[in-house]
Amino acid sequence: MSCFLLRLNDGKKEIVRLLSRVNPKDLPRLIDWMKNSDEVDDGLIDNQKVILQSISEDLRACLPLEAVLSSESLAIQKTQQNPQPTLHVDAFLYDEDTVDTLCEEGKMSRNYCLNCGTHRTAPLEFISHSFSILELQFLFQHVLPDLTGRLVVDVGSRLGAVLYGGYLYSSAVRLVGVEISAEFVRLQNMAVEKYGFSDRIQVIHGDISTQDSLLQNADVLIMNNVFEYFLQPNDQIKAWYFIVHNFRKKGALLVTVPSLQEALSSHQGGINLSKWVEELPLDYNVYLGKDGDPDAFKSIRLYRVL
Repeated sequence: MSCFLLRLNDGKKEIVRLLSRVNPKDLPRLIDWMKNSDEVDDGLIDNQKVILQSISEDLRACLPLEAVLSSESLAIQKTQQNPQPTLHVDAFLYDEDTVDTLCEEGKMSRNYCLNCGTHRTAPLEFISHSFSILELQFLFQHVLPDLTGRLVVDVGSRLGAVLYGGYLYSSAVRLVGVEISAEFVRLQNMAVEKYGFSDRIQVIHGDISTQDSLLQNADVLIMNNVFEYFLQPNDQIKAWYFIVHNFRKKGALLVTVPSLQEALSSHQGGINLSKWVEELPLDYNVYLGKDGDPDAFKSIRLYRVL
């Protein structure tokens, strides 16, 4: 099928050729339509995205609105302690359109009241512990190289979004999630079984600090808001030391949100990042539909093990 696909430069030439045939008076309206039309976006929707949306709907039905379990007491406590009122809205479960719908139904709000009984409001801070579907597409199609034959490990796989995205958008031979919550492991295994992903996806119920062999063999390690909300400071630094000690395969890739500098800012201690990894530049100006926001991708950082 690939022989029928246009390469980038050929595609550009074809678009310019078509535009040259349009009446100049109509060009502004045509270009505006291309930028904002749902018809164009609908044409860009792929089967992988449809499957991810279906998984999202399945998981949403199994979880409370904030997708935080009662057993995650530390995450709840830290969210409540944020200087600005913060709401956990899982980006894999709720895209912007879904959030808008929930707000219209009164089930969610983007704002909080500064003075009860008045109209003075301020925006809530939203935090997510998962990648959105667009972020997964960006990650596997524009951040990471061809993953044929590679082992991808997701630390704190939670709902399994990275695993499903990697299965659908990459050729990774094996995708392993390590998750400490038995309930989240159960949900991931449910999705893996339902969608037939078990040939390449494995979910391990355990602490990453017990997975030295897995880390040593990993080609790609992904860490999205992993420790800050789920481990006490002393446990966080122990986990980081364990990862730095074991994830040493030369040329292996590390994806983090936020950056390593930010994640380690409060307890960098004896971790010398310059001797462990180098940061690789990313192009965030990628068009993934009119709902895509390049600024939302900028928290994703890529590093290579030295």
